[in-house]
Formats: sequence, C-alpha cells, structure tokens
Amino acid sequence: MNSASMPHGLKLVLIAVFIFLYIPIAVLVALSFNEGGLPTAWSGFSLKWYAALAGNRAILSAAFNTLIVALISTTVATLLGTLLALGMEVRRRRGRMLEALVFAPMIIPDIVLAIALLSFFSMLDMPMGLHTIIMAHVVFNLAFVCSVVRARLKSFDWSIIEASADLGASGVTTFRRVTLPVILPAVIAGALLAFTLSVDEFIIAFFTAGAGRSSTTLPMQIYSMIRFGITPEINALASIVMAVSVTALALSQRLNRGVIAS
Repeated sequence: MNSASMPHGLKLVLIAVFIFLYIPIAVLVALSFNEGGLPTAWSGFSLKWYAALAGNRAILSAAFNTLIVALISTTVATLLGTLLALGMEVRRRRGRMLEALVFAPMIIPDIVLAIALLSFFSMLDMPMGLHTIIMAHVVFNLAFVCSVVRARLKSFDWSIIEASADLGASGVTTFRRVTLPVILPAVIAGALLAFTLSVDEFIIAFFTAGAGRSSTTLPMQIYSMIRFGITPEINALASIVMAVSVTALALSQRLNRGVIAS
C-alpha cells in the first residue's frame, strides 16, 4: 500500500505517531543550541554548549571508552557473525533449533542478558572492566550481524563456489576472491548496525562495567549526569550521539536495501 492509496484516517494516525515519536527529539536538538540553556525560553542560537563538551574530561574519557568498545566489539562480532551466517546457511537443512539459539540475544530482554552475563563473569571470578563490556557487546551484536549477512546469503548463488573449486582454488582463496566480494555489502551493513547498537547500548554495559570511571561508557556518563538534572551539555551530548547513531543506521539500511534487492 503506497501513500496515495492509504485511507485518510490511517494517514492521520501515521502523522500523529510520527509527531509523538520525533517532536521530543526535535525539542532536545533545538535546546542544545539555546544560548541561555533554559528549557522554557529561547534566548538565541549558540554553539557554546558543544564547545563546553570539548573541555569536559569526564565526557571525553567516556567517549573514548565507547569508541574503543564499539570498534573492537564490532570487528569481532562482524568476523564471527559472518562466519556463523555462512555455517548456518550451509547447514540450514538440519533444523531450526540452531537459529533459535543464535538469535536468542535479539529476542530476550536486555536486562535478562545483562544479568546472565554478569552472573557468568562472576562465576569465572573475572574482574570487570572494558574487556567484559567488549565481550558482552560481542555476544549482543553477533546475532544482528549474522541475521543481516544471512539475508544476503538467501539469494547467494552457491554454484560459483563449486566453479571456483573446480578451477583449483582453495577454500581460503574462494572465500577471499569469490564469496566475500559478493556478501561484502551485507557484511558492512551488519558492521554498521553492530557499531550503532554498541554506541547506544546502556543496560548491558552498566551491568558488566564494574566500578570506576576507567570503564564508563558514554551512555553511562549521560545517565550519571541526568541524575542531577538536565543541563544544556547533556542536550548537546545526546544530539551528537543521536547524529552518529542515525548516520550509521542510515548507511546500514541503505546497504541492506541493496543486499535485499540483489
């Protein structure tokens, strides 16, 4: 159903839903440019709250931690998720039980996964820090990368793998020169999605971070700041995080549309 054939009443409902969802976000972004910093009165356009972020060492440290966690967890989750998708697609005739186990982190609530990971790390007597956050994010992101890559593999022509083997190519050469170039857009889309989820994720990071600022991520820093009230700096910081997330997600969706279309 396109917008031209959509009933008038349904259009109004759709518009109302979009207003309900995005007006608060628009207000937050607008207040981040408010010179006076008051949520009740507009006193002029200013970028000083964004400049103030550059001098806040706690925010810069949290942003650096978030970038480390996102980059490492995205790299590991993309590698493992791609290999897992290939293995699952090859063995897809063996039932759906494996799919249910792999995609469980996408379905179960974050709080349940966070408690499970915390219990697991505690059972191993593992000290908490950035390394535990990275491992937890790999577990969380793995299913998302796998699902995106598998969407591309649904239309993959497996005969080219057989042709490559017939021509004497090894398994590694076939993957590097045949399989990977075909599924690369899906791999990149999955990586961008994993990066976005890792940057935004709060609950799992909060449970697996341990004590101290050395393992504080940006969402955790924002949470600690808003307990004392909403400030213009928080509005500016939230706007930056949202811009990064929306950009990465838009690129992922664009690549994913190309994957599905092909």
